[in-house]
Amino acid sequence: MPEEKKELLQALSDAVFNMEVERAADLARECVDAGIDPFEAIEKGLIDGINRAGVLFEEEEYFVPELLLCSDAMYAGLDVLRPHLPETSETQSGRVVLGVVEGDTHDIGKNLVKIMLEANGFEVIDLGRDVPPQQFVEKARETGAAFIGLSTLMTTTMARMEEVVNRLKEEQIREQYKVVVGGGPISQGFASRIGADGYAVNAVEAVKLFRRLQGA
Repeated sequence: MPEEKKELLQALSDAVFNMEVERAADLARECVDAGIDPFEAIEKGLIDGINRAGVLFEEEEYFVPELLLCSDAMYAGLDVLRPHLPETSETQSGRVVLGVVEGDTHDIGKNLVKIMLEANGFEVIDLGRDVPPQQFVEKARETGAAFIGLSTLMTTTMARMEEVVNRLKEEQIREQYKVVVGGGPISQGFASRIGADGYAVNAVEAVKLFRRLQGA
């Protein structure tokens, strides 16, 4: 059985990596039927597959369309496995309020970050795009999130990120949240200048950053 289990988890990982949506769902059902722990199937099958895809994305062998198809396969498997998780199972390793700042409607990068975070066990509260600074603050307070993720692809809206940080300071709750920024025009220098906790150049690096900040 251990060898069969290993092969099944590898096949599940491959289905995600190879963008095979229906096969991922079918293999997830096989995992359930075989009595494999659903959390293990998620971790060693689905997450392993999307992380492998993330590496190719980072190396520019996969691009946005491929990563989105991989995520479709991952979510298809998750839909099968999620109902079988024990109610007491701690599947979330952190809660993130995520969105594109006010004035910007480019959300592909934000969506990729969401996919990768969810694949790695984070709970993402997606505010969408064109989000006013105060909405980030209110939603973080309302949900008890540990992180606030801010994205933009426009230089004209970068100042909105600083507004979020400043509002947290004004309300004397800045220390309660880790603020992460990202997007085309953003740099580590900008992140440091506005008082953010970190900057990530892409979705793969964002996951690594969020994990590091969890332990900080």
